[in-house]
Amino acid sequence: MAMMVKARAKINLALDVFEKRPDGYHEVEMVMQSIELHDCLEFTPVPEGITLLVENGDVPAGEDNLVYRAAKSISTYAGVRSGVEIRLKKAIPVAAGLGGGSADAAATLAGLNKIWELGLTLRELMMLGEQLGSDVPFCLMEGTALARGRGEKLERLPPCPPLGLVLVKPPFGVSTASVYRAYVPGKLEKKPHCRNMVEAIENRDPGAIARSLYNALEPVTFAMHPEVAEIKERLLEAGALGALMSGSGPTVFGMSRNLQDARTVAGRYQKIGNEQVLVSRTWNSA
Repeated sequence: MAMMVKARAKINLALDVFEKRPDGYHEVEMVMQSIELHDCLEFTPVPEGITLLVENGDVPAGEDNLVYRAAKSISTYAGVRSGVEIRLKKAIPVAAGLGGGSADAAATLAGLNKIWELGLTLRELMMLGEQLGSDVPFCLMEGTALARGRGEKLERLPPCPPLGLVLVKPPFGVSTASVYRAYVPGKLEKKPHCRNMVEAIENRDPGAIARSLYNALEPVTFAMHPEVAEIKERLLEAGALGALMSGSGPTVFGMSRNLQDARTVAGRYQKIGNEQVLVSRTWNSA
């Protein structure tokens, strides 16, 4: 019998980047938040082999896809002999800074753990996920979290209050690796950006959350693509409470106190060219 799993996108409410680590990754500290925008994955058991079908997304369906790699990883780890057909229905924009590929990989690990009745713990799934990408462990945990290390060291936070979001994705993607390569850390003392955001979330204060939005990678992506900075300005002009580029970009989100306000901002937003404008909201299981 087929099973459906949602793969929820993420945004970064605060993102600090520090020195490069010996493994080549940068040390980061982030406040990460799941949102309602999601892809859907349908898993159908078959006698053998892993087959991936992709709908609505310009992503490969073969061994380069994180979904395929996640399925192979958990199959090998658990010694599974049976197979699965996976149908991936994309809704999260690709190469957008919204963690779509990581969310799909996480949903694959969680879905196959259930459908193959493996009984793996969340810790085991997160260990497998960490090998696939830095955001995969968070996408397995979901909700609101403080992330450190290269993004894999997670501390669950109180749920973020429900906030409306307007997501604007320009008609191009951004390579995360190229943004990090171009990033030059300033003074290495840790500024309290994430701590300020955690306090704002704990106080359930949308105004303070908006004031605490921060992304150290914005100047790098803005320099590469000035259009991204313009999107941020237009979201604020349209009435967003705050606006921030998510991850390495290029998607920018405008934050509102609720979903209705977000719809109003989206209606006022002055769209240019082939920009993709989506309305969503923060998501927590509680």
